[in-house]
Amino acid sequence: MKIRFTKMHGAGNDFLMIENLSENLALTREHISHLCDRRYGIGADGLLLLETSEDKSLDARMIYYNADGSRAEMCGNGARCFTAFALAHGLGKKDCLHFLTDAGPIIATAQNNLYTIGMTPAHSIKLNTELNLTSGPIIVHSINTGVPHAICFVEDISQIEIRSIGAEIRNHPFFAPAGANANFAQLQDSTSVLLRTYERGVENETLACGTGATAVGILAHLIHQLPKPVSLKVAGGATLSVNFDLTDDTVHNITLTGPAVSVFEGTINL
Repeated sequence: MKIRFTKMHGAGNDFLMIENLSENLALTREHISHLCDRRYGIGADGLLLLETSEDKSLDARMIYYNADGSRAEMCGNGARCFTAFALAHGLGKKDCLHFLTDAGPIIATAQNNLYTIGMTPAHSIKLNTELNLTSGPIIVHSINTGVPHAICFVEDISQIEIRSIGAEIRNHPFFAPAGANANFAQLQDSTSVLLRTYERGVENETLACGTGATAVGILAHLIHQLPKPVSLKVAGGATLSVNFDLTDDTVHNITLTGPAVSVFEGTINL
């Protein structure tokens, strides 16, 4: 089976984009994990399929898989890449795409090589939860921005042993059975945050996480009163911007803005 793909990245979070509008392609979990393998496949943090939506009021449907082949509800950086990919395939209007994800419908716009995603409503906010880790107790905040996230505000993210601590938080019984992505955030100044993320499904640190940046941006405003929009510098060096409205403790009209870059195209025999 020969597959044509486009390699893209959003702030260093990299993906394989595959057009499946005919929906003739059936990939198994093993296929996906092989394609995303950085030694034996192409290499990526995840894989996205561009498909048609049964709801004809929508332009497309985004199917997202983690690098281990598991299906996830949403990916913010992936959604920006998906928007650029779908627009390049003639879907949507000139600078706007309305598409379906497993977390719900999304509207995205493109302007000046930046892509803005209207994120799904945030929910399940829990603040100041103490978790007992092997290294000792730690305070985490949690929120679901399409997928579940745990956030720890720390003094110096460069000193965090993210693979070990991130994995322990990701698999902690408090977040069972689904688990959660683990984010470590450092307030850089009165308007911006440094961010590192351990992603479930990748089971390692990634250079960026869009839903994680969204989660941290919201909580940086709620807990530390950072003004909106919140600017977040991710491990890959890029800057993402998170904006939202807050009404009676309800977070809505959430947007995530950042780049989406095509790296190369190719075909692979599977």
